[in-house]
This record gives sequence, structure tokens and C-alpha cells, in this order.
Amino acid sequence: MGKNTMVRKAVRGAAESNENLTALLPHIKNNVGLLFAKDDLGAIKKIILENKVSAPAKVGAISPTDVIVPAGPTGMEPTQTSFLQALSIPSKIVKGQVEIANDVKLLSAGQKVGSSEAALLAKLSIKPFFYGLGILKIYDEGSIYDASVLDMTDDVILQKFSAGLKNVASISLALGKPSLASLPHLLKKGYKNVLSVSLATDFTIKQTEQLKAYLANPNAFAASTPATTGKTESKPAAKEEKKKEEPKEEEDEDMGFGLFD
Repeated sequence: MGKNTMVRKAVRGAAESNENLTALLPHIKNNVGLLFAKDDLGAIKKIILENKVSAPAKVGAISPTDVIVPAGPTGMEPTQTSFLQALSIPSKIVKGQVEIANDVKLLSAGQKVGSSEAALLAKLSIKPFFYGLGILKIYDEGSIYDASVLDMTDDVILQKFSAGLKNVASISLALGKPSLASLPHLLKKGYKNVLSVSLATDFTIKQTEQLKAYLANPNAFAASTPATTGKTESKPAAKEEKKKEEPKEEEDEDMGFGLFD
């Protein structure tokens, strides 16, 4: 009897007192286990993903990621250059050992590991794969969620809530049916209408008093700046006159001496 068979039997037994557990049965298949938690799921996910074990590449296994063989010394004897040539890996002999000239992409994600690739990675002591637990589904009181919900942050939730609120407000305004989402927009629109009526008629409210006064006499609100500008302009003019007069005074003093003194 397989492990999953035992788990399914246990779930069926518990489902007799809690029918919501039957939602788990379609997901208990292949190499799947159950993890019970009552703490923050985001923190638990972080712990699960951090605990991984490195493993060598086995023949026939499917590579979960791209595998890159780095350039540099390999520790292999010069007689093994033909092994690298069979895999189209450029190499050279440096100080009595084989050295890979450039980084080489040995395996791509989803590619089946061959005997040559597995042998080369074993010779280079490279364990390219990591194995650990992966979260597939989340069960909560009869509801099944995809594991991607754990990637949602508070900012993402607020953005989605804001987008949904805008959609509700738009539908409510289009149908002409007030709602909590459209109420701020309706109040703002009504306030604008009241201001427009007040400006167009003799009916005055506190919010339009200053605006009406401005429309009646715009000159009264003009800034009194010409007087100050006139004073500031007169000072440079006086300085320029002094500068122009100073050379004349020096000339008069020089000319005050007699030519025959």
C-alpha cells in the first residue's frame, strides 16, 4: 500500500466528521504530502524553500534549471581532453591539467540528462540540482488556493482592492445608483453644481464670497507693486549718475591748476 493511499484513507476517515476535507482528495496524488500549519504561511513558505539539498545529475533525470559549466581549471589530466571535445566544450592544457576556455551551457531546463553530461558533472564535482519541498496548494476550511497567493504582499492586495473599488464606482455612476464607492464622487459633483449656481445667480454662500468679489472688481485684488519697483529702479539710476559725475569732478580739479604754475 503506497503512502498516498494511506493519506487518502486517513482523509476519508476524517471527512466523516468534517465534509470540507473531501476537497483535498483530488490533490493527493503522486509524491504529495500534507503539511499542517497554524502560524503565518508566508514565514512557513520561506523556511520550506530555504531548506534544499544539493544533488548530482543522474542519467535520465529532467534538468529543472539551466546548468552552466564555468571556465577554469578542471583538475582533469591532459589525456581526457577528448572527453570534453565529444561534448563540444573548448578546452586547453595549462600547467599539466585541462582547463575549460569559456563558460559552457551544458543542460537547458527541461532537458534530459545524458550519460556524458552526468559523467562530466561528476568528474568536475558539480552538483547542479537542488531538491526540496515545493508548495502546490493551500487548504483553508474547505477552500483550495493556489500557492501563488503566498506571493501577494500588502501592496499588491491594496492595489487590487483599489482597482476593484474604482470599477464599482464607475458602474454605480454609469447606472445612476448611489453606493459607498460612488458617494465621494457624487458629493464632489453636487458641490461643484452648487458653486456654479451661486456664481451664476445672486445667491451667495460662504465658499463663493471671495470669488464673487474678485469677479466684480479684479483691480482691487491686484498687487501694489509699481511703487516698490519705481523705488528700486531709481537707486541704480542715481548710482549711474554719480559714476558719470565723478570723472567730471576729477577733470575740474585737474583743470583748476594754471598751465604756467
